[in-house]
Amino acid sequence: MERNESSDIKGRVVVITGGARGMGRAYTHAFLAAGAQVVTTDRSWASADALPAELTGDGKNVLIADMDVTDEAQIDRAYQAAIDRFGTVDVLINNAAMRQRDLFPPTGRVTTLETKDSDWEKSFAVNVFGSLKVTRRFIKPMLEKRRGSIVNTASSGILHHSHGGGYAALRPNSREMPYQSSKAALATMSFYLADEVRDRNVAVNIVIPGHTRTTGFDDQNRARLAQGARPGPIPVVPEHMVPLVLHLAAQDASGVTGRMFDVMVWNVEHGLGGHERWADRSFSYESLMAR
Repeated sequence: MERNESSDIKGRVVVITGGARGMGRAYTHAFLAAGAQVVTTDRSWASADALPAELTGDGKNVLIADMDVTDEAQIDRAYQAAIDRFGTVDVLINNAAMRQRDLFPPTGRVTTLETKDSDWEKSFAVNVFGSLKVTRRFIKPMLEKRRGSIVNTASSGILHHSHGGGYAALRPNSREMPYQSSKAALATMSFYLADEVRDRNVAVNIVIPGHTRTTGFDDQNRARLAQGARPGPIPVVPEHMVPLVLHLAAQDASGVTGRMFDVMVWNVEHGLGGHERWADRSFSYESLMAR
């Protein structure tokens, strides 16, 4: 894999959406620990644990902002607050998403024909248009100084593989419409955007997390087990995303851009371990049913 030698993100201004919980929280901790200046945003910080004092220090290196990615006014306010505080933006991590279980709690399972137009509108409003709205704002300083990195998040459910010349989906039986369609749209948009801003030296890449224990994972799987579903694999912790995202955040278009990565495969290839290394040892399907 190509590497950019200027891999140190210390001092760079990193904007994270969906930063209060799950993978976004792991990113927030990691970038602060690496010495970045962090703008961490979320639709709501209510009930979110406070950031560790050892990371935030006197608060000069972190800005915590309420920002619904579907709300133009909130995006504008967060962008202006970031510029007022730090003067620029170097990296954007589009992590906020409306997951299938957010639309159809608790299991997330529904057939395509059972969905309503409003379900698709809600999903695309966050996962596609929300990411686009945020990108339009926060990419501006990157284009102006001709350096920057954007990292978007997709899902392995969008993947297709060729079998004898015909393509088949990785897991079409997972019942994840419209979520997977929205993530497929985001990934395609990301590939095209990467080419469009390459000559302005801004990198755009995509990460595929895999089976991760994030907010709502326990409730979703408890409900599925109660309906007779078989236990799946043990999930991994959100922190398994951090090494690759830190690496991509350090890129510009002279390095890695226009690529989509399976995070766990990348970790293995770079000596960071696979599922066994990152599995969430505090989780078990038996404990879910005992609660």
